[in-house]
Amino acid sequence: MHCPLCLNTNSISHYAQDKKREYLQCGECQLVFVAPSFLPSAEKEKQEYDLHENSFEDEGYRRFLSKVITPITEYITFHSTNSSLTGLDFGCGPAAVLADMLSEKGVHMHTYDPFFANTPEVLQRTYDIVTCTEAIEHFHAPHKEWQQFNLLVQSGGIIVIMTKRVIDKSRFLQWHYKNDPTHVSFFSEATFEYLAKRDGYDVSFPTADIALFKKR
Repeated sequence: MHCPLCLNTNSISHYAQDKKREYLQCGECQLVFVAPSFLPSAEKEKQEYDLHENSFEDEGYRRFLSKVITPITEYITFHSTNSSLTGLDFGCGPAAVLADMLSEKGVHMHTYDPFFANTPEVLQRTYDIVTCTEAIEHFHAPHKEWQQFNLLVQSGGIIVIMTKRVIDKSRFLQWHYKNDPTHVSFFSEATFEYLAKRDGYDVSFPTADIALFKKR
């Protein structure tokens, strides 16, 4: 047994149990994650994702994503003399609405998603902005994607992650977010702070579900 984020093997402990799954926690990075035997198959994941109805015309979804746009806009404004900012939306889903919104702000955007935009060539370059909205909680082995993010973002660039954060065990037990069968990795501020310290980022939390990493 090892942590799927930091690969620690020494302090994995039981965290919670509900009617469907067992959850574990890493004592090193504090990640809460689903026990391996409860991870969904790729087929099950795709079936769940196909139920999502996000679209370019959905104004409610665009308002939801505006929470991500606000801190990125501050970064764009600060770098306004750079007319060629580039970005990658990692885990864009079937409708790359966030990429479209950032394109409207002048960012040259690319997209990647293993199910809906499987274009590995976009992972072979670096970017000023890497976004991951409501996707990191789906990663079965997030150490792989986080390592990828480290390679994708340039020095001085930013990674912006949207995911609901673990607060404490008592709230976790009542948390609707864990009930999605494709949600398998759950991050807290402590987990994001661990990654920032280990890998050379400054991290801030503009809202309750956004973490913004700036690469030193």
